[in-house]
Amino acid sequence: MIETTGPVYRPGDDDYDAQRTGYNLALDHHPALVVAAADTADVAAAVRYAGEHGLAVAVRATGHGISVPTDGQLVINTAGLKGVTVDPDARTATLAAGVRWHEVLAAAAPHGLAPLSGSNPDVGAVGYTLGGGIGLLGRRYGYAADHVRRLDVVTADGRLRTATPDTEPDLFWALRGGKDNFGVVVAMEIDLVPVATLFGGGLYFPAESAAAALHGWAEWSRTVPEELATSAQLIRYPDLPVLPEPLRGRYAAVLRVAWSGPADQGEDLVKPLRALGTPLLDTVRELPFQDAGTIHHEPPFAHPAYDRNTALRELAPEAVDTLLDLAGPDTDSPLIVEVRLQGGAYSREPAVPNAVGGRDAGYLAFSTSLIEPGRLDDLRAAHRTLHERLGPWSTGGAFANFFGFDAADPATVRTAYPEDVHRRLTELKAVHDPGNLFRLNFNIPPAA
Repeated sequence: MIETTGPVYRPGDDDYDAQRTGYNLALDHHPALVVAAADTADVAAAVRYAGEHGLAVAVRATGHGISVPTDGQLVINTAGLKGVTVDPDARTATLAAGVRWHEVLAAAAPHGLAPLSGSNPDVGAVGYTLGGGIGLLGRRYGYAADHVRRLDVVTADGRLRTATPDTEPDLFWALRGGKDNFGVVVAMEIDLVPVATLFGGGLYFPAESAAAALHGWAEWSRTVPEELATSAQLIRYPDLPVLPEPLRGRYAAVLRVAWSGPADQGEDLVKPLRALGTPLLDTVRELPFQDAGTIHHEPPFAHPAYDRNTALRELAPEAVDTLLDLAGPDTDSPLIVEVRLQGGAYSREPAVPNAVGGRDAGYLAFSTSLIEPGRLDDLRAAHRTLHERLGPWSTGGAFANFFGFDAADPATVRTAYPEDVHRRLTELKAVHDPGNLFRLNFNIPPAA
């Protein structure tokens, strides 16, 4: 038996299903044990138990990143590890493993500060950061992982270690970008930045304007300053009352912006986009950074989704035509496609180097679909065709946080890292987790 403060769930127990699932319901997996950790000691006890009983360990907080089936293995649910502390003078926040970004946003906002959070404030902050972290301030400040100061992590031997540039520097390097391959992070300290407001939102163009909107956005995006984050999405909205009335059942090309400079400059920057057509909806306005999640307004409810992504060097007109051919308004495509502008601070090495890849990307092409019963094979084929057709503009890489749930093949995981970075990660994996205890993820196997 595992001696823990928090409960341990087995198949058939009440709340077992709630503990094993999360935001992405694509995997119907059945672990032998789910440890709902109440504190760091519970995490350490669970890791030691897994090692002693030959079980692999998966880590789950919000369930956005569930990626590999955990059948018969052990899941540590860190959602119960809570707490956010802000030091406004140092411009830092310390947070536990179960904290979601909206909690950090609320704690930082009264001080005029912001974290390098993502587009969805309901995502777990630790998992997002360990995978790199692409957000609305990233072109100005870099990846979220570039701004980590300290990580408290339980490693495969069941020990709690503190990883900083001065203590455990190799482990600190690997954790920031290597996701949960090197242990269970129970807390982290991060930088906050002096951003209180954004000028941002979305322009939702109808089907007849989609081609002009996407081509116009691609040309415009090549010239914008680093203080502006932007993306373009092709989506066919379902006819649901939860959606704004102008979008229900409609196809739209959505151009999103998030400008962290003065609002009047933001107005000038957005004028060329507003000239591309008459939108169904225009939500671009000045808003508190705490409300940044309204820009992407991602679904708040759990659902089964299939995802895939490709890093692009550039977004040439021919690449835009490819997106429209395969996911445009004249298709019956199941794909929702988003292209995010990268570059800026993403392309620069941080003051303290880490394992995050993708610094050579100009754009990120991401595709997702809601999985309908019996459609998974068709979805996989549609996504594969899209990303193969984008090959001429690809860097050959991808982003770890945007892998789909079937990217369990180590060869796929390698695409998230330059060759020398991946090699060093496998070598450090052999040091810190030689038995590959933490393999139920986008796995980096230990070097032989």
